[in-house]
Amino acid sequence: MKPVWIIDDDRSIRWVFEKALARENIAYKTFSSARDALAALATETPQVVVSDIRMPGGSGLELLHKARERDASLPVIIMTAYSDLESAVTAFQGGAYEYLPKPFDVDHAVELIRRAMVEGARQEGEADATGTTPEILGQAPAMQDVFRAIGRLSQSHATVLITGESGTGKELVARALHRHSPRAAKPFIAINTAAIPRDLLESELFGHERGAFTGAQAQRRGRFEQAEGGTLFLDEIGDMPPELQTRLLRVLSEGNFYRVGGHQPIKASVRVIAATHQDLESRVKQGLFRDDLFHRLNVIRLRLPPLRERREDIAALARHFLVNSAAELGVEAKRLSEAALKYLAAQELPGNVRQLENLCHWLTVMAPSVNIEVKDLPPELKREMASPAVQGWVAALETEAEALLDRGETGIMGDLSRAFEKALIAKALAHTGGRRIEASQLLGLGRNTLTRKIQELGIEFDNKKPDSIK
Repeated sequence: MKPVWIIDDDRSIRWVFEKALARENIAYKTFSSARDALAALATETPQVVVSDIRMPGGSGLELLHKARERDASLPVIIMTAYSDLESAVTAFQGGAYEYLPKPFDVDHAVELIRRAMVEGARQEGEADATGTTPEILGQAPAMQDVFRAIGRLSQSHATVLITGESGTGKELVARALHRHSPRAAKPFIAINTAAIPRDLLESELFGHERGAFTGAQAQRRGRFEQAEGGTLFLDEIGDMPPELQTRLLRVLSEGNFYRVGGHQPIKASVRVIAATHQDLESRVKQGLFRDDLFHRLNVIRLRLPPLRERREDIAALARHFLVNSAAELGVEAKRLSEAALKYLAAQELPGNVRQLENLCHWLTVMAPSVNIEVKDLPPELKREMASPAVQGWVAALETEAEALLDRGETGIMGDLSRAFEKALIAKALAHTGGRRIEASQLLGLGRNTLTRKIQELGIEFDNKKPDSIK
């Protein structure tokens, strides 16, 4: 059997794969550089390649290109610690089988390798990476899914529906879809259908002829014509009036439209990307949105997670926005302390990424010093949460539970409850020097109950005192 190749300059990463693959009886070969792997590629053919993306003496992307040039069916899994959109799209551009961000779960990585071994010739799509979008950052699994989707859609002309709460970055994703598409050289035109008065929206979208209505003194090209050959982004599509829904459906189904007051059909070669924060299925049931239009728009759906579902990204986003704000204002970039970052990560932030960006701009202007502490945060933010410590561990618990559920773990209630009790009791005993009576009072437990739990949980504590736990 041909081996799986592991290429990474980090010895610890290679060691982890060696142990995991040996345990699964999967043949493997490891390399510390892309240069060594490329040399071996001249005479050997691996079954699957797993390669880091950035290494001294050659990149994983160069290896990907050479490997795919030699064998287009060879699955290549790209690893990287750089969790930005550019890495994901660039990997898919070369035909990568999958994109694996570090740090990764070893069992998930082995499962991915097994899937690559079985599916073999399957290719996940190619992307034409023409630029970076550093404002779309995210290491959270939900954002990695979005990055993968953008990579897979990069050669597609399909209509996309982006859903997500206000402030989650729907227009940024729409721009990224356009930038990494075959239409990238053509215009990207955005229109918020909820922000334009109902009686003007038709003219905005489709344009009008001279004299079509009072005040129409000249012919006007609408957004569809302006976006010809490119992408039209229709934001807040759920608020579109019924009569315009009908006209939009006709454009999507027939590929042409008429200007207001016009009689000649105009061909529309436009990719439509729509977005909404509303539940369109519910609006269809309520008769507020056309069912046939919904299905025309809902060809590919991307859901953007709210910030509370990707709390691990808050620190990186905050640092990014602080640097941007400082550059705009021509001042030194401010820095959030660890305590301030933890406080922010525990907030609900209903305005999502947009609220965080506005907050960072406020801090750049209003914070008294370069180093930002919790006391420097806006008063209204501190009023929203009286106990950040409690919210912090609850958020961490939610993150851990979500990770366990994603991996298909069972019995997690018992495991997490046991871990919670063990940590709490151990800390209480450490605080009291092992004195059970005092610890039981602090915990609100009876001493017998505490003793029983100590035995059940296997807690050990030895401070050389009579009442200490052995």
